[in-house]
Parts: sequence; C-alpha cells; structure tokens
Amino acid sequence: MLVGLIRHGLTDWNAVGRIQGQSDIPLNEEGRRQARLLASRLQGDREHKWDFVVTSGLMRAEETGKIIADELDIPLLDPDHRIKERAFGQVEGMTALERESKWGQDWNLLELGQEKDEDIRKRALAFLEELGEKYGDSNVLVVTHGGLLAQLFTALYQDQCTQRIGNLSLTILEKSEMEWGLRLYNCTRHLEEMIEETK
Repeated sequence: MLVGLIRHGLTDWNAVGRIQGQSDIPLNEEGRRQARLLASRLQGDREHKWDFVVTSGLMRAEETGKIIADELDIPLLDPDHRIKERAFGQVEGMTALERESKWGQDWNLLELGQEKDEDIRKRALAFLEELGEKYGDSNVLVVTHGGLLAQLFTALYQDQCTQRIGNLSLTILEKSEMEWGLRLYNCTRHLEEMIEETK
C-alpha cells in the first residue's frame, strides 16, 4: 500500500503569512494552478497508480483533492475530519507581525487555545492506521495540511523530517507489516519545473 500525502494549494492567507488553522479559507488561483500541476505529474507517473483521494473537509483541501481526483478520473471519498489542520485558537487569522506584537516571539508557548502537538499526532496516526486496515490493497492520495503533516512526520520519524511542508508538496509512504517506509518526502518538483518553464 502507498499513501501519497499532499499539502493543499496556496490560499490568500498563505500568501500573506496568516495562520489558517481550522478557518475555512478557499484556494486562490495560484493554488488551483498548483493542484493542476501536481495532477499532471501524477497522471504522467507510470510507476504509481492511485485509486482514490480523501481530504480533510476544509475547503482548501477539498478543492485541491477534487481537482486531482477529476484529472486522474478517480473517486473523491467523503472527508475525514481527523486530518483537519491544527486548531490555533486566538492566533488564527494573524500574521507573524501581529502575533509577535500582541504576545511576543514565544507566542506559541502560551495557552491561546491552540491544539496540543500530542493531540494532533494521535488523530493523524489513528487516521493512517485505519487507512491501512481498511484499504490495505489500495494506493491512496490524502490532501491535508502543513501543520498536521509536520506532526505526523514527527510521530513517525522523530527528527528525520523537519523541512517546512510546501504547498502542493508530495510525500509518499509505503506500508509494510511493521512500519510506514518513507519513499518520497516533501517533493515540489512539479512546481519547480513550472517555474523553470516560465523563465
């Protein structure tokens, strides 16, 4: 079994550095274009065949997933709320400057209603485990969020995967009996090729 983990496409809040958390923000045009570029990469990939897509249910992930599912002509399953982004409480909607001017540089250490790391890891791992049990013979694309993916990778691989997770990045995990092997990590080659073409 392969699981392709995808961070949703760009939104206007991403572009200006606003924390989205569970605020339901749509993709912008650049985000839609990024989704089409990844879909094109997946379509041309002769090594992997994907069976269906599942998303978090937040608009930016669902729209990314729908674009990819439509392009690949595969089903888009009902959303799974366990793979929603971290809830950021009072910090949602704020830029780095706004957060730091209100609470200081260590705002993330304060109790501002944000979801705890261990709670995010727990729900992300539960989702992945159930995916393996229910769809062990399938290859599944999962469209979710940067904060959740970072916590999932920490839970699975400790300090091995610490890069910032890019919009429309692709990570591929392979399930064996004992573990989830890392086949590809945080790859945005499809976006970089597009940048090269426009130079």
